[in-house]
Amino acid sequence: MVQIQPTKTLTLSEFLKLPETEPASEYINGQIIQKPRPQGKHSRIQCELFPAINVAVKNQKIALAFPELRCTFGGRSIVPNVTVFTWERIPVDENGDVANVFETYPDWTIEILSPGQSQTKVTGNILHCLKNGTKMGWLIDPMVRSILIYPPGKQPEILAKPEELLPVPDWAAELRLTVGELFGWLKLGS
Repeated sequence: MVQIQPTKTLTLSEFLKLPETEPASEYINGQIIQKPRPQGKHSRIQCELFPAINVAVKNQKIALAFPELRCTFGGRSIVPNVTVFTWERIPVDENGDVANVFETYPDWTIEILSPGQSQTKVTGNILHCLKNGTKMGWLIDPMVRSILIYPPGKQPEILAKPEELLPVPDWAAELRLTVGELFGWLKLGS
């Protein structure tokens, strides 16, 4: 995680006028923090997860999953690894196309911890989402093969046994994925 120290304090609107960085930078509590560059395990899980979610929810127009989508709300601008929006909440432009700017919270936020990334900072983003209306958060830790589940208004729960079924929002009930299946994506040929 690289913290970019501006020469002066930037407002959220000033931050949003800056050019995008690679990897993405986030605006949290008045600070600009650049996300770490994803590594192999992170990328593999992310590449498999958002299409798996879309298979379960897209064709029925229930929801849509997006990788690395900037969401600006509640005084922050964050880029979760995977965001899921229920169909009726997907921002659209004047042509009815998916909007470029999402100034709202996701219905489901998923973060995949990268080596060297602050778990506290990532957890803070998940909690910020939940406080602003998100229905579920996941924090996936590929190094210890565990997933912290954050349901709104309840205690977080850690899942690490391969046979455990991952909880999903009610509207995503078609997605039936176990801890073992998710981390099985790390094996080549899966």
